[in-house]
Amino acid sequence: METHGPLGTLWVSFGLIAFYIALIWINTLLGIVLTPLFIMPGTWLQDKYMARKKKKEESEQAL
Repeated sequence: METHGPLGTLWVSFGLIAFYIALIWINTLLGIVLTPLFIMPGTWLQDKYMARKKKKEESEQAL
């Protein structure tokens, strides 16, 4: 069986640590960047819906 010794084990552990740190960093950035991309158009749609609803209620009261 081939063995790489303690230096190989340290090398792999540093690589895995770097990988998981990068994974957490990317997921954090995606959450920070993508959340406004979905929330902002959602609020625009809500505003349009509420304006349309308010306009409909005002027209019904005018009758």
